[in-house]
Amino acid sequence: MTNQPLLDPNAIEALRAVSPDDGGAFFCELVDIFLQDTPKRIAEIELSLATKNATDLTRAAHSIKGSASNFGALALCDIARRMEQAGKDQTYPTVQTLLPALQTEFTRVKAALENLRLGK
Repeated sequence: MTNQPLLDPNAIEALRAVSPDDGGAFFCELVDIFLQDTPKRIAEIELSLATKNATDLTRAAHSIKGSASNFGALALCDIARRMEQAGKDQTYPTVQTLLPALQTEFTRVKAALENLRLGK
């Protein structure tokens, strides 16, 4: 890993700036959606890996990549991007190798977003 921040502060501020007068409600809603949706996408990747369904795997990884990029979670975005490409290439061993890193990085991002949501 590089020395990049877990979440890009500029991305977080851009999301907050979308609705600056709502006391952070919109930002919290985005965080909640991400935290609810991403575990479902990870489960889809696991199932797609087990069934060798490249289409669903690629779609789930793409979804995580996009969501993570919105929050500036660049490491999570990069892992998902590599998984997406591996899905397109049907290189399932690569996906299997990346899965623990994806899970670990999501756990780290989740904790950081929960702290931001709580105003920490």
